[in-house]
Amino acid sequence: MNKNVLAGIFLTLTTLGYAQDDATKYAGSITPEDLKKHLVIIASDSLEGRDTGSPGQKKAAEYVSKYFKSYGLQPIADNGDGTKSYLQKYKLYKRSFGDVYVKIDGKKYEFNKDFYLNGLLNVPDEMETPVVLAGYGIEESSYNDYANLDVKDKSVIIFEGEPKSADGKFLLSGTSEKTKWSGPVSWQQKAKLALAKGAKYVFIITDKSGDDLDKEIRQRAVMSRRFSAPTLKPVQESANGVASFVLTNEMAASLLKTSTQKLSKIKTDLDKTGKPLTKASTGSVAFRVERLSEIIETENVAGFMEGSDKKDEVLVISAHLDHIGISPNGEINNGADDDGSGTVSIIEIAEAFSKAKTDGKGPRRSILFLNVTGEEKGLFGSEYYSENPLLPLANTIADLNIDMIGRVDEAHKNDPKYVYVIGADKLSSELNTISEEANKKYINYKLDYTFNDAKDPNRFYYRSDHYNFAKKNIPVIFYFTGVHEDYHRPGDDVEKILFEKQAPIVKLVFYTAWELVNREERIKVDSHKE
Repeated sequence: MNKNVLAGIFLTLTTLGYAQDDATKYAGSITPEDLKKHLVIIASDSLEGRDTGSPGQKKAAEYVSKYFKSYGLQPIADNGDGTKSYLQKYKLYKRSFGDVYVKIDGKKYEFNKDFYLNGLLNVPDEMETPVVLAGYGIEESSYNDYANLDVKDKSVIIFEGEPKSADGKFLLSGTSEKTKWSGPVSWQQKAKLALAKGAKYVFIITDKSGDDLDKEIRQRAVMSRRFSAPTLKPVQESANGVASFVLTNEMAASLLKTSTQKLSKIKTDLDKTGKPLTKASTGSVAFRVERLSEIIETENVAGFMEGSDKKDEVLVISAHLDHIGISPNGEINNGADDDGSGTVSIIEIAEAFSKAKTDGKGPRRSILFLNVTGEEKGLFGSEYYSENPLLPLANTIADLNIDMIGRVDEAHKNDPKYVYVIGADKLSSELNTISEEANKKYINYKLDYTFNDAKDPNRFYYRSDHYNFAKKNIPVIFYFTGVHEDYHRPGDDVEKILFEKQAPIVKLVFYTAWELVNREERIKVDSHKE
């Protein structure tokens, strides 16, 4: 063999050996002890669960920024005055329910406990109106609950459903088939009709009781949260359209100054006679439905390490900084795993690359270490970044995203040396290969692709911050160890984090990043999988 060829092969092998030794050397700075050192701060009670925009979340942002600065990372977010910051500030806009109640004869009934709302109302000050019972609240050519009823400027109270005879047939259809006046959204038809007749507000008496009623109210309470979800842009809501209060029989009887037995008899008589009410039952009611506007000011934390000969290309390594804060009962959700584990992993990976750069072994491509917020509210921080990038997305080669890697799930309770890898092959076959080779060479954990399956019902690929990069055609890997019994609960504490298990996963991210930023060619986008 030619002597020059042999020399070239030797030089190549030597270079690869040094590169591998360098990666191993700096990965050694990622330790269980250091991960724990950071996490006992990030997931401490003093940060009160790091709810998006809260003082605790901002303390966490300051903590991460402090370490980014100590590692020599550059601040690249614009403060608006010509200076730069580690904080990419943005706003969320939130409309929510404030004081909501129904008051009957001075007794106050609780929202989503004694009653719930269909639709959206805004009654900022307590309102009191007369109430009139309008039977089933139906108007047809053969049946009209409003024929002899004046409802103008009053609240109407209506039975759920439609009249049904003793033989099981519905009066309006003459068969066992329901009409538009029954069913999950029939309240809209009834409310529209009542408002068109001049009524001010609508109260519907539910058919449910006992456990069925309790379940219904719980479900509606969850559904009502959509009216309190934050957004990245201000939303003008129509809060005085079609809506209704849904009451129990007991509340309705109190409102009409009668008993539940008498109220039940009125409904039975409607079914028996097939004729609307001839005598109106009346009463009065007071209520308030307060809608609040709030601006949540929060910030992503971004630290930039400039590369050498390929510095215009950038790798993003991300995790989310926020958690869900304090529960209504006052318990703190510290989010040690979700996503304290990812947050401190970013700090450790940044330190490892910083040590390498100090020794003259810095990355060829640039790296952006990105701790986003708003993940728990709807992936807002990563969405904001993807729409307002600090560095061109066209030059962003990949995003390695870490979210919950400190625990084990039920499927791996006897085999903790694993990590779920999600999305690695969706956009780039090379990224998947690099990930697998890094694992085989350095870590030898089980790479579990269960949640990478497009048919998996959990759809985790769409549920963390990497997805906002994937939507921009940027290859991603989502590192995850699964959901456990303390997910979004106060029990997600530092004491339960398996740091000896976590550290190798953090090293896997580092080794994968090392290859991505130092290889000759940028990875190709050559896959388009769901």
